[in-house]
Amino acid sequence: MALFRSRPSFSRNILPIVAVIGLAVAAFLIWRGLPDRQLEEPDETPARATGALANAPRVAGAGVVEPSSEVIDLGTALSGLVTAVLVRPGDYVSRGQPLFQVDDRDVRARLLEAEASIREASAAIAEARAAEAVAVRQLSLYRDIADPAAVSRSEVIRAEGDASVSRGRRQLAEAQLAAARASRNRARVELNRLVVTAPISGEILRIDVRPGEFVQAGQQGNSSTPYIQMGETRPLHVRIDIDEDEATRVALGSPAIVSPRGAADRQVRARFIRAEPQVVPKRSLTNSAAERVDVRVLQLIYELPRADGLFRVGQQVDAFIAARPAAVRREGSAQ
Repeated sequence: MALFRSRPSFSRNILPIVAVIGLAVAAFLIWRGLPDRQLEEPDETPARATGALANAPRVAGAGVVEPSSEVIDLGTALSGLVTAVLVRPGDYVSRGQPLFQVDDRDVRARLLEAEASIREASAAIAEARAAEAVAVRQLSLYRDIADPAAVSRSEVIRAEGDASVSRGRRQLAEAQLAAARASRNRARVELNRLVVTAPISGEILRIDVRPGEFVQAGQQGNSSTPYIQMGETRPLHVRIDIDEDEATRVALGSPAIVSPRGAADRQVRARFIRAEPQVVPKRSLTNSAAERVDVRVLQLIYELPRADGLFRVGQQVDAFIAARPAAVRREGSAQ
């Protein structure tokens, strides 16, 4: 009986020990799972206003770099196989410079046919004119005879008919010559249209066509992209979107402080060009689920200075623009 009473109790002796060990393990796991709250430098410096705008009223906006001419999408006026691509991305071309060539063998064959038709029609005109001259002279001889009985009436009528037929042949040959010349001019025009040229002086931004590919007139290239994209990149422009809620605060005409995404410390001063007259729906630039896409934006166009490759077409930028004083805004809203 004494032995049984000295045996340890599970609820009084063992269970408290297990509980203490469990608490210790839980505390250790919680300590190991705590996040590292050590302060570190951010991987990317956020955009910020500097200089005179650092402590002044300002409006922030996001924008995209574009050519000063905007992006020009080039296609082809005539369908066919591409025989040569004469430029590369990054080339700076002048207005009228050939960009790519479409197969022109069929058009050149039609041009040769038109030139042969011109020669044939010219020969027919010469022959018709000679026959007409003979018929007219014969008719004149008959009409100049003083004695009407010397020449029968049938001979005169036949001479008149020969002259009329010769005149008709000449007119028909002249019409054929005009048609052949029109065909030749059309072939020459199509021959020129088979060479796609630059509409302006600018930089080749993208090429989506290669020799041997078939290009379709009036359609775009692969993946719904144009065959060639180009634009005037000297200078570059930036299109800045200002939310409609902030549009009335912008001091139009003021310069903007612009920095590329990922390089907030490299800022340039952009010159105001114009404000687009139409407020348009906002484009998604951050791909954030919290970004509003039901707002409209005022688009401001600024000219970027030469920055040694800091900005490229299609690049996203952050911009800060001076805001109008509050008194001016109140007067404008009252009017």
